[in-house]
Amino acid sequence: MNIKTIFTSSFFLRSIFATSLFILLFITGITFKHMIALADSAELLVHSYKVHIELDQLNAVIRDAESGQRGYIITKDSSFLLPYTNGPDKINESFSKLTSLIVANTQQQLHLDSLRNLVVMRFQYLAKTLEKDASKESDKYAVLNGMREGRDIMNLIRIQINKMVKIEITSVNALNKKYKNEISFTPLFTLLILLFSLLVFIFSYIKISKDYEILKRSNDKLLISTESITHAEEIGNFSSWQWDMESNKFIYSDNQYRLLGCEPQSFEAGIEGFLEYVHPMDKHIITEGREQVMNENKYPAAFFRIIRKDGELRYFKSLSKLLTDAQGKKILIGINSDVTEEHLINISLEERNRELEQSNKELASFNHVASHDLQEPLRKIQTFISRISENEISTISKKGMEYFIRIQSAAERMRILIDDLLLFSRTNKAEKIFEKTDLNNLLENAKQELVQVIEDKKAIIQSDVLPILAVISFQIQQLFINLIGNSLKYNKPGIAPFIKIECERINDKERSMFKTDMNRQYYKITFTDNGLGFEQGYAESIFILFNRLHQTNVYPGTGIGLAICKKIVENHAGHIRAEGNPGVGAVFTVFLPA
Repeated sequence: MNIKTIFTSSFFLRSIFATSLFILLFITGITFKHMIALADSAELLVHSYKVHIELDQLNAVIRDAESGQRGYIITKDSSFLLPYTNGPDKINESFSKLTSLIVANTQQQLHLDSLRNLVVMRFQYLAKTLEKDASKESDKYAVLNGMREGRDIMNLIRIQINKMVKIEITSVNALNKKYKNEISFTPLFTLLILLFSLLVFIFSYIKISKDYEILKRSNDKLLISTESITHAEEIGNFSSWQWDMESNKFIYSDNQYRLLGCEPQSFEAGIEGFLEYVHPMDKHIITEGREQVMNENKYPAAFFRIIRKDGELRYFKSLSKLLTDAQGKKILIGINSDVTEEHLINISLEERNRELEQSNKELASFNHVASHDLQEPLRKIQTFISRISENEISTISKKGMEYFIRIQSAAERMRILIDDLLLFSRTNKAEKIFEKTDLNNLLENAKQELVQVIEDKKAIIQSDVLPILAVISFQIQQLFINLIGNSLKYNKPGIAPFIKIECERINDKERSMFKTDMNRQYYKITFTDNGLGFEQGYAESIFILFNRLHQTNVYPGTGIGLAICKKIVENHAGHIRAEGNPGVGAVFTVFLPA
């Protein structure tokens, strides 16, 4: 399609859409006019209905007054006069509404004035009849005559009301006739316009479809050879290729040649030319891949070596996908990536992993030594210390006793250190089996483990109700033991320890602290004590293995307990933090995923 053809098509399409817009506006105008006429007709109909209702209401009030008069005359019961006494007020209200409804109709106003005079006259006759009936010299013939005269006036009232109703009906019929005359030509005219519009749109659609197909084919070629793709290949160190499976023709991008160390388009694109640069031991990967595509419609990823033109060895990765165009033609497209650097990094990582595996084996050997070889001589030392303490303690000199006590203390510290190391190792190595567990039970188990210390120090532990979570049970129980034990150990002399355990779901503001887990829900479990506390500057370092804030001769320990706590919380994808206030106490906060 040349420029002239594109311009002509564009002008034609603009004309079509301008015509369509004009037709749409014209139909909209006609529709709006009809809607206005329909609204006027509806408004007049509602107005006539209201006038009719008020006239009926007026007529009903007069009839009720007449009925009340007759009831009174017959029964002498004054309750029958209630419609008569209330009638004037209701009639005045109806006349007020009618006056406002017919304010623009002079003819109706004249009829309304006549009607008002007749109604006043009717009530005057009603009053006279009642007066005659109530007098001592009541003449039943005079009363009867008054009622007959009133009946004649009532007939005049009905005639007057019918005149006013007829005028309203005539107005509605006249407007409806006018509306029908106005729209009588519209359906046929609108149908013709719609048919014409439909033909215009069908013709436009055919024209646009033809132009779209031409533009689509042009865009497909442009997309394949666009300059941006060329630059992207150079930056990303990859190349693209196409294989027309029907004609067995290949198209290589310029960067395909560059990755092979050749000038762009320096040889004919094809399997044979490419195989010359493939490592001899990897040529079968390419040929077998081609057979799979042709015979099995499979196009797996391929990893192979390339020997560039300059002799350098490179590692390639090839990915492909089969496309079928509108004509059913099959084209395999793919990219070749130079992944040499990534491959070498992977080799380095594999070597590093082997070193880590060896290191883990050595750590496992150390654990075995710690749990068996070291504990065996330690048990013997403690056994002999126990025997000396039972049998020989009285014969030891004062200086010897001092040495003996030091040996006994060192052996105990060694036992605690080995036990803590084994516990830390178990925390790292244990199989992570998560089970739904009631944390309240684990807390009770932890308190039972520490029951002797709690009783000795007269400690008070106050706890909220804890949730049921999927956890590694023995680890969470050890977490509770370590945190409560830490508060019991570092209590203020002479003051009974008070430990408060609180639990709640955290809000969005607190969850924003965990940048990698913004969408995860957490429970916050807080351990607050009234112990010695610590400087806030040590809040991070107290979780480091073997780190201690106090000398062992003041507060015994190995510096492993809080490190174990941190490891347990990390095993549960949680977080732990500490806050200290010297002389006031410490707060340890654990965040566990809900």
